[in-house]
Amino acid sequence: MVGKLHPHRVSTIILLGVPFLLPGLSPLQAQLPLIPPGFYMLRWMVPGRAEADFGCFDTKIVIRKVDSSAPLPPWLSEEDLAEYGSLYEKSRFCTALQVPYRTMMQSCRLDDGKVSAPGLVIMGEQEYIMKFPGLEDYIKTGKVKEFAPNLDVTFLAQGNHFVQEQLPKEVNHFIISFLNKHCK
Repeated sequence: MVGKLHPHRVSTIILLGVPFLLPGLSPLQAQLPLIPPGFYMLRWMVPGRAEADFGCFDTKIVIRKVDSSAPLPPWLSEEDLAEYGSLYEKSRFCTALQVPYRTMMQSCRLDDGKVSAPGLVIMGEQEYIMKFPGLEDYIKTGKVKEFAPNLDVTFLAQGNHFVQEQLPKEVNHFIISFLNKHCK
């Protein structure tokens, strides 16, 4: 929550493919007890568990196994997959595991529980996280604005978790428009 803790460093916040969720305060945390044991989110919250799971495979295979039964989507080439694999090989999935999995239950240390910087969320209508009970209502009814009052939410009909890779022209258009409006 750099935007709240260090407002002089952050003028805007942009999230791609996932909803705005404050650590420790979102509807997702209330659902964790309902998630079956062994579900990936619970495993990845524990330091060392995902690393042990992933360590059995080449990083390209780990990325490919997100949905191994489906062919690669048209927006993701074998070359892209190889590049992702090499980047994750270097980082050992550190950032991808830390945020959000290992921070979602931590307090965000916000006095008023709000982020005031202008924000933009660009999500796909097909985003699977929206199937978690309460999240669609949290985003689409505007309850999210209790925590981020200056947040704009944009849904792209054909997008999913990787909306920036699926629909780069549309996503870039929304980002540039947002930044032109809020950054001087």
